[in-house]
Amino acid sequence: MRRAATALLGACAAGAAVLAGCSAGGSEAPDYRPSPGRSVVEHSPGVQITPILPVPSLPGSGGSGGGNGGGGGGGSGGGSGGSSSTPTQKGDPLVVATKLRAPVGLAMLPDNTALVGERRTGRIVRVQPTAGKAVPTVRTLPGVDGSGDGGLLDLALSPTYGEDSLVYAYISTKKDNRVVAFTLDGPVTPVVTGIPHGRSGNTGRLQFSATGTLEIGTGDAGRTSLATSSRSLAGKLLRVDDIGSPAAGNPRGSSPIYASGLRQADGLCAQSSTLLQVERSAAGTGEVNVVGKGDDLSRTAPLASTPAATGAPGDCAVLNGRLYVTSLDGKQLLAAPLTGSATRPKVGKFTAALKNRYGRLRTVVAAADGALWLTTSNRDGNGKPVAADERVIRYVPDGGGGEGNPG
Repeated sequence: MRRAATALLGACAAGAAVLAGCSAGGSEAPDYRPSPGRSVVEHSPGVQITPILPVPSLPGSGGSGGGNGGGGGGGSGGGSGGSSSTPTQKGDPLVVATKLRAPVGLAMLPDNTALVGERRTGRIVRVQPTAGKAVPTVRTLPGVDGSGDGGLLDLALSPTYGEDSLVYAYISTKKDNRVVAFTLDGPVTPVVTGIPHGRSGNTGRLQFSATGTLEIGTGDAGRTSLATSSRSLAGKLLRVDDIGSPAAGNPRGSSPIYASGLRQADGLCAQSSTLLQVERSAAGTGEVNVVGKGDDLSRTAPLASTPAATGAPGDCAVLNGRLYVTSLDGKQLLAAPLTGSATRPKVGKFTAALKNRYGRLRTVVAAADGALWLTTSNRDGNGKPVAADERVIRYVPDGGGGEGNPG
């Protein structure tokens, strides 16, 4: 892992030649090639992408536990990429950031602060675990297309972040959906490209497994037929290494596709070696799926379903033997016991850990200190926003450990 990450950084600095991306068509399997070694995303019509040069550290941003958490933002992303800091408003002690624009991606830094990405703007801010602290912009990703349901959709730290400071992001461009890697003050390097982009169905999630494999959930780009097509990367669970090569153990050694049949990659989470995925079912409720090698999730029964009244899910996380699922329509954080074995997990009855307190809940991420970090989605046209929206919430569930909830 360390050698691969070093190679990726070295290729960025050298400005290696552009490689071809993936294809969604053709008569054979996708013409998949990993995309490491590019210092800048390829320049194509409608996608204005430029490298981001290092900038001075932001005042008051603090250290980053081995990363560049104090770096500045910049570039030509479609939003507010300034480096000014805006403190959170006083009030609810669980609300650690306010007035963000469509926050979806969230990754925990080693010091228990969080990187939070705005879907529409490509802006990434750093959020402290305590309310009332400054929320500085640390980076703005260029070339992000935030139209429809696309944009900056998820963030994940390299497993060796303390050594390489790499952050991975799932983004939409006008050309495709893709995974890129970057440091907070360096160039943006494509890792996997050519994931189909549509008017809808552009959801995407990232996580690294315990063995260092990058797991990527992709939406079906609004075309359900793509989810079951071996010629498309849409509607799939992809597994690659940290420079984009297909991971060992995939059904086909030359392909990143591990499983198919996803509608929306709303959430990915894991309990030990068991990979779980949540998405909206055909009936409009949330379903929890176990993702196995070669599975077609359109043909398998879900492991569990959320209560019908809670509607579409937003994301999932596992903490202390419990599965947490955010509910958009139900305005809840749902929790259920997660038991059984790695091959036969069981999900118990869902109950509301949070309900009607923050409105529509999108992302949930478990932190090492026993807290859950969540984002709201009240300004998406389906909610009832308040002045503080959108918000980031740090919540410690019962038995979560840490210092508990303030106030």
